[in-house]
Amino acid sequence: MAIVLGKPGVDGLSKAVGVLREWQYDGAPMQLHPGDLGWFWRSGAEATAAAVRTWSRDGQILAVGLLDGPGLLRLTIAPDAQRGEELARQLLEDVTEPERGVLPKGKVNIEAPMGALVQDLLFEDGWSADEPWTPLLRDLAEPVKDPGVRIEAVGPEQAHVFAAVHRAAFDGSRFTDERWHAMAAGLPFADARCLVAYDDQGNAVAAVTVWSAGPGRPGLLEPMGVHREHRRHGYGEAITVAAAAALQELGSSSAIGCTPSSNVGAVATYKSAGFQQRPEVRDQYRDA
Repeated sequence: MAIVLGKPGVDGLSKAVGVLREWQYDGAPMQLHPGDLGWFWRSGAEATAAAVRTWSRDGQILAVGLLDGPGLLRLTIAPDAQRGEELARQLLEDVTEPERGVLPKGKVNIEAPMGALVQDLLFEDGWSADEPWTPLLRDLAEPVKDPGVRIEAVGPEQAHVFAAVHRAAFDGSRFTDERWHAMAAGLPFADARCLVAYDDQGNAVAAVTVWSAGPGRPGLLEPMGVHREHRRHGYGEAITVAAAAALQELGSSSAIGCTPSSNVGAVATYKSAGFQQRPEVRDQYRDA
């Protein structure tokens, strides 16, 4: 059977989320997580469906891609198919020919699991390695310490608090209460938690969303940020520890995060919260 490129539509998102859950395992290369789709869902179900691509054979999904911006495809592949030549060559054709409806002309980036054959083919086709990112992982087999600050779970009534911290933590953020509600209505949020940390004066100082992929699988922190007016007080470490504890409660085997290697402060925050630095990963890009 031929490998078919498809758009799942809103009704097909549950199947894409399901296979992404199944493909997460301890020791896997840093890859697209159901939580990445969950965070994208802040733009709504229709927008999420429009941004997802699947590659299937005989109804079985072999690869899932998320167009996380106009020129970035975040791609992952079933563990037993990552070195498959037929799939890799199909992926190469589909991502390099704009008429296939995956990536446009001009400068574009692809994130794919390290070691996947499609990476080799992209390099052979003239693609280059982009700036490094640092994955970080915390094993959750042992108890997680108390974060040392007040942590509250965010529900619909506190959406405005999370949104305000996010805007204050990320330059250019346009996150709103409405986007929180859209995210919370998404399929992956059933296995997610939003947390906010408070200082001694009751100010909301940091926030995180954690996404479980199911018991015994790695869970994702995305996003995690500290209010720009409350940095360098340990709140990044505190909210990251609280995130690990929340994932442990959800049954996750480990907690994972990823940040640009140039963001040395974020790398240090994760490490202070008990995360171990893993080998760097890089997107691949094609110049215009």
